[in-house]
Amino acid sequence: MSQLPILLLLPLLFGSVLAVLAGLWRPVAAQVVAVVATASTLVLALIALVTVTRDGTLTHELGGWPPPFGIEYVLDPLSAYMVALVALIGTMVVLYPTKAAFDLEPGRGVPLYPLALLLLTGLVGVMLSGDLFHLFVFLEIYAISTYALISLGGDRAVFASFRYLLLGTVGSGLYLLGVGFLYFSTGTLNMADVAAQLPDLAADPAILGSMGLIVLGLALKMALFPLHVWLPDAHSYSPPGVAALLAAVQVKAGAYALIRILFDVYGPAYAGDGVPVDIALTWFGAAGIVVGSVLAIQQTDVKRMLAYSTVAQLGYIGLGIGLATPLALVGALLHVLNHALMKAGLFLVAGGILQRTGLKEIARFAGLGKRMPLVMTGFAIAALSMVGIPPTAGFFSKFYLVSATVETGDWILATIVVGSSLLTAIYFLRLFERIFVLPPQEAVVAEAVEPEPRIVVTVGVLAAGVIAVGLGNAVIVRQVLRPVAEGLLG
Repeated sequence: MSQLPILLLLPLLFGSVLAVLAGLWRPVAAQVVAVVATASTLVLALIALVTVTRDGTLTHELGGWPPPFGIEYVLDPLSAYMVALVALIGTMVVLYPTKAAFDLEPGRGVPLYPLALLLLTGLVGVMLSGDLFHLFVFLEIYAISTYALISLGGDRAVFASFRYLLLGTVGSGLYLLGVGFLYFSTGTLNMADVAAQLPDLAADPAILGSMGLIVLGLALKMALFPLHVWLPDAHSYSPPGVAALLAAVQVKAGAYALIRILFDVYGPAYAGDGVPVDIALTWFGAAGIVVGSVLAIQQTDVKRMLAYSTVAQLGYIGLGIGLATPLALVGALLHVLNHALMKAGLFLVAGGILQRTGLKEIARFAGLGKRMPLVMTGFAIAALSMVGIPPTAGFFSKFYLVSATVETGDWILATIVVGSSLLTAIYFLRLFERIFVLPPQEAVVAEAVEPEPRIVVTVGVLAAGVIAVGLGNAVIVRQVLRPVAEGLLG
């Protein structure tokens, strides 16, 4: 089983190459390759999650070179949990019809699926890397793929992609500079080796400086407020399938790397010592919850509303990381899963609406509930989960976060988390009124029919996942997330 960590990468990496050749032969073949590659990774990831939860961490030395000189892949319950999530969302997106997902007709030589597979390869590589520089390489692999995928959305998307490229390069530069400080101080890039040396270097300004640089770089990759400025345009103007990947899993790679490096490399003892990372993450996360929710209320375009909603949801994750208690980390990690299911479903429903009606403006959605009852039911389930209505998944991650704030005596933070659910309810209730209560006011809505079966199935699977995770959250927390949180906090 020592090859399992590297095996998780291979279907996606080889699939991205094979999808190029298949697409040149027959456009639909590229999608078939993508579905097989992502589904294979999903199966392997679920096997890996069961294996490491039962037997413990697995490592793989690339090329047989042992660390610290060689590159090490590390598969533990946290990385297996994240890889399974990436593979699940990736499978749902590549199953989605090409026209609805990417706003393009499939064509020979159009590298939609190779780019999507390369994006997923980079994300999985980030989850598995046990080497700080190797992690940087995978950050760049998924970033470069993302820039290209965003630009498929048209002229405004090209500009949004260029702005993301500039800011993403700044984030990468900050991260790499921080890694450089660590290397000069410790002489190694292997995470475990760096972690073993840092307790003796706690007073070194270079170490504290490296932590500040790495946190800033990854917070920008994660789009944590106020470093979120690239996200609204990138998610609004990119095609629905791309937006689903970005909101559901791409920004979570930055959050994962932040958790991994802060707690596994620097260790929780560094929180507040010289660089108040914990305080900054907590309060910037709280600010992001409020600002993202308020801005979402003001939007008239459904995709832009969902984009600002993502800013708020990432705030929950940042707040949980900053609080750095077992309950808070459980809430943050559970919200990573919950938000991925909810937001992927919402963006894919938006893609189905665009396919059938061409509409994006919320004011024109009146009557869609009666014309598209199946996908709109999926939309309603995901939206209720975003608000935090039990027994949906969103309620339980917020419950753990509120419990963590009460446990630490932070009543202001508890009020923000609870109050944000009311703000979320405001912008979704506005949608519910138009979709389910008002009669059709547009001819295109009155003539609309349910989207094609693949759209209904993918949305249905994600909606079912929202309910299943909510009902089964205790099992996920007990078997995976609580042991992970306790392990991270030492």
